[in-house]
Amino acid sequence: MQYNYRVTFRTSQLTTLRGAILEDAVPSTARHGTARGLPLKEVLEYVMPELNIHCLRLALNSPKVSEQLLKLDEQGLSFQHKVGVLYCKAGQSTEEEMYNNQSAGPALDEFLDLLGQRVKLKGFTKYRAQLDNRTDSTGTYSLYTTYKDYELMFHVSTLLPYTPNNRQQLLRKRHIGNDIVTIVFQEPGTLPFTPKNIRSHFQHVFVIVKVHNPCTENVCYSVAVSRSKDVPLFGPPIPKAVTFPKSAVFRDFLLAKVINGENAAHKSEKFRAMATRTRQEYLRDLAENFVSTATIDSAVKFSFITLGAKKKEKAKPRKDAHLFSVGAITWSVTARDFGQSADVDCLLGVSNEFIILIEEQSKNVVFNCSCRDVIGWTSGIISIKIFYERGECVMLSAQDGCEEDIREMVQRLEIVTRGCETSEMTLRRNALCQLGFHVNFEGIVADVEAFGFAWKAGLRQGSRLVEICKVAVATLTHEQMIDLLRTSTTVKVVIIQPHDDGDTEGEVHLCCVIGDGRRGPSVLCYRRQKERSICVVL
Repeated sequence: MQYNYRVTFRTSQLTTLRGAILEDAVPSTARHGTARGLPLKEVLEYVMPELNIHCLRLALNSPKVSEQLLKLDEQGLSFQHKVGVLYCKAGQSTEEEMYNNQSAGPALDEFLDLLGQRVKLKGFTKYRAQLDNRTDSTGTYSLYTTYKDYELMFHVSTLLPYTPNNRQQLLRKRHIGNDIVTIVFQEPGTLPFTPKNIRSHFQHVFVIVKVHNPCTENVCYSVAVSRSKDVPLFGPPIPKAVTFPKSAVFRDFLLAKVINGENAAHKSEKFRAMATRTRQEYLRDLAENFVSTATIDSAVKFSFITLGAKKKEKAKPRKDAHLFSVGAITWSVTARDFGQSADVDCLLGVSNEFIILIEEQSKNVVFNCSCRDVIGWTSGIISIKIFYERGECVMLSAQDGCEEDIREMVQRLEIVTRGCETSEMTLRRNALCQLGFHVNFEGIVADVEAFGFAWKAGLRQGSRLVEICKVAVATLTHEQMIDLLRTSTTVKVVIIQPHDDGDTEGEVHLCCVIGDGRRGPSVLCYRRQKERSICVVL
């Protein structure tokens, strides 16, 4: 029996580090493979040698500890969003003008009916976004909707209380001015919108929706976005010079844009600083109010000390035990971006289910596929090509020329995939200038002439051609493939031998993720047990 130790490492940084390590990979004075497992102190010392283990104290056995940890982990996760809606009439552009529109016009009513449903606030039990559901002090009705797993409550300016003779309309601004995302609805004839007219510390994203031909069969909407400088780009992208007809598709597009806008705003410096302070308070509360006096090794039973006894040495971990981990193992690699003919520094992660590439500079995932889709690889001294699905390929090289990294990558792929090392062959022609085999449109060998040159070279039925004369088969049509085989003087092929069951296809479950080519890679493809958990809080 082997334990797989899961380690969760929480600090004041917003990213929680999670990992796993097999018992065999940990040097220990205790015997491996027992029901008791290894001393947690030794596991932590091996995983985080820079950590002062002696300062750690065990948490109290209280449900409040789990609740507090859950709050930490769900800090950046929200399925409830509040969104402001400002109404801009013809000839208007300033904040005061929009807040002082006492009631909605027909065009706004039509848009609100598309966006969500009007709900009576008194007695409303769902997400209310700080609106009063008892005394109607924040209005009688509001606009509410759901989108996938999300709840959205809209602070519509014309549904919030109007105060006569008050240009600032503070009862309205108190809510909308504290919304991160605001929809600015413009009637025909409005002046151009500029966020400089809005005075707020919280409004970071404005989605400007302008109506055309309102209240007719030809009604449509144009959309633009204004965001603070430190808010990153977010999708879905808005097509250029496109108007959206009134439809459920437009509604879904707009709601996705709003939700993504708020998520992007939380990555800005201001909101990250606020989130960090909140996280520090959670951690301080845990460290001060939810710990016992017991140290991490206080539960260890000590035997009687005998004079002259030797200190027990730690057993060496099994070599390459980490390669059998369930979680992802990572290497620093340089990936070839075929779209831009450039090299990209990435982290390669290989778990028992997925392979991913993360661009180091942007932290974006630029490639992923299922381990079930990997069909083979070609490994060199400091480089490797991984073939997947129908013969597409990612080309990687080890940073700093580390040969050991390539060896580990190959071993890991052998453990978690059904793929194998490719073979390179030089094929000869017979007296009729034929190669002696047939291949289908996917590059799979359908038939081989018995005892011919191709057969003698090792080509067998079911083998898959992935490269012909250094050209990727995945980039060729069937006609181009046949033409290349017929006309090349010397035919060198890279093949993947069939499995013992004759299968060379594999299952297609997941495609690669490709960047937009402007801000990042475009990228990286030819084409189309028993567990123990350890929680460390610092």
